[in-house]
Amino acid sequence: MLEKFDFPKGILPEGVNSYILNRDGGFEVFLSGNCEFKVEGGYILKYGRKITGKVVRSDSDISFYVGPLSASFPVSNFDECPRCSCDFDCATALPMVS
Repeated sequence: MLEKFDFPKGILPEGVNSYILNRDGGFEVFLSGNCEFKVEGGYILKYGRKITGKVVRSDSDISFYVGPLSASFPVSNFDECPRCSCDFDCATALPMVS
């Protein structure tokens, strides 16, 4: 669905349970649990079970708006869907120890 609206699939992690797209460009996405992963540049994105907001795409950047804060990243950072806790490379990630 994201690619239909010209967004790369990697702006959301694997494991989305459901979503709602509003006519005003807003969205709600529901995950099975909290999630965090790193994107290029060392930034850590943290998502709760419910993600809401708006995302704006230009030719080469995606801007995220969360309350009064915003950040822009190159679209190429989101070519692949990350997996929670192991970023974009789960095959070589070390297992998490509780």
